[in-house]
Amino acid sequence: MRRVLAIVVLGMTGLAGAASAQTAAASADRGYVEVGIQSAFGNVTTQAFSGEFGMTIHPNLQVFVEGGAIRDVATPETGAAAQSIAGSLSQTQSNVTYTVRQPVTFGVGGVKFEVPTSSVVRPYVLGGFGIANVRQDVSFAVGGTDVTSSLQPQFGVTLGTDLSGSFTKPMVVVGGGAMFRPGSRLVLDLQFRYGHIMADDGGINVSRAGIGVGVRF
Repeated sequence: MRRVLAIVVLGMTGLAGAASAQTAAASADRGYVEVGIQSAFGNVTTQAFSGEFGMTIHPNLQVFVEGGAIRDVATPETGAAAQSIAGSLSQTQSNVTYTVRQPVTFGVGGVKFEVPTSSVVRPYVLGGFGIANVRQDVSFAVGGTDVTSSLQPQFGVTLGTDLSGSFTKPMVVVGGGAMFRPGSRLVLDLQFRYGHIMADDGGINVSRAGIGVGVRF
């Protein structure tokens, strides 16, 4: 019985030592790089993709840069404006349809604080600031034919800046998650990000939840 207890104690000591060594190694990392895929939700539900790079500047404190794309953040105001034009066209044309998308590309930088733990799972919180470019991808069709480019000469309709072109505005990001390290360098990042694009008419809110895969160095 004593021999069995000794083996169990030695085994537990070894596991604790391994976890401690791995945690110490995580703290000593200079930085990381990862790519992420997320589900984006706010005004609409869609997908987002991102790349992130971070550097350790102090134990448990990192600076990071994130860039990515969100496939659509279309606001109710944009949809209502497009519906109004489609309604006007319907007075003289039949089978009028329209689509509204507002894809976004963004880049932010900020700080990330990892909560000190003795586990290989390291929770964190972050905050950042940057810019976002929102493209107004709105199209109209009559009888199945896209007439967006000929709205003005053919139907006397001119799209305003709320339905055409693009705009760039400041963006704030806050969030959190947990980094899990199954190997010596591989890292899995379960992440949540809330972003606010400081657009006109109250701004655009979009949240992203997903997973990142990367390496530490």
